[in-house]
Amino acid sequence: MTTDRETGNQKAWAGNTFGNTFMLRWLIRVLRHSDVRFWYVFVALFIIPFVAHFSRSGRIIYHYFRQRQGFGPLRSLWMTYKDHVLFSQVVMDKFAMYAGRHYDVKVIGQEIFERHRDSKEPFVIFSSHIGCYELAGYTFDSGNKPFNALVYLGEKATVMENRDRMFTGNHIRMIPVRKDMSHLFRIEEALAAGEIVSLPADRLFGSPRHVTLDFLGAPANFPAGPFSVAAMRGVDCITINVMKTSCTGYTAFVHELHYDKEAPRKQQVCQLAEDYVAELERTVKRFPDQWYNYYEFWKQ
Repeated sequence: MTTDRETGNQKAWAGNTFGNTFMLRWLIRVLRHSDVRFWYVFVALFIIPFVAHFSRSGRIIYHYFRQRQGFGPLRSLWMTYKDHVLFSQVVMDKFAMYAGRHYDVKVIGQEIFERHRDSKEPFVIFSSHIGCYELAGYTFDSGNKPFNALVYLGEKATVMENRDRMFTGNHIRMIPVRKDMSHLFRIEEALAAGEIVSLPADRLFGSPRHVTLDFLGAPANFPAGPFSVAAMRGVDCITINVMKTSCTGYTAFVHELHYDKEAPRKQQVCQLAEDYVAELERTVKRFPDQWYNYYEFWKQ
């Protein structure tokens, strides 16, 4: 494992939800008056085959199954299709929630979250772009402790408006990532006040600082920033991965991360990153078709 300030061959992710504002608002209206499962079938039959075959994301995910999961060619083709189908369902599920639909989420490790929530100390939640982490915001009750979620500012206005509407009712505040780095001050203020901070920890958002770790058998770069934020204040850390486990059901897995708070700062960052990546690898091996990083994630 190494830490560095160069991004290597892994590109910083710069994506957002597909579609313009009209399309997304139309989708919410449609899902308000129809069964989301009908759209599951429609998209799986008439849209995903073309997207998975002709798009760059299809080639990238195929290589992920062949090289990182070690699947054969035919199984990799099938899993590439399945991955895109599940991702489309996750996106539709989010918009169905914006339209008023509710999903039951089974939680494994609820006591870990509640123990940290009920303490007076702040803590950090590290998330990943697998499954449907957004459901965590609608599932976990943060009680009297504000929940601050770092989000990508480039997301569509319709998505941000609906997130804000739903998060506000759950005592959640969004902290947009900004080029002037002002979001770092808001994160620091939240931790100083004993609040919860949620940080994505598997994508480089343009920052050169990263930690290189072996992940699924090859080196990959992970952002050092989220781990540095936690180590700087010596706060407790957990991960929450919300995975789709049935046609209309999800399971949230809560895992506590461990690191030596008395160790030198760089060592703390490395320990946190290693524990986070180990849990991410366990989850991805269990749910290989819910990996939604559609770009060249591994160093070449």
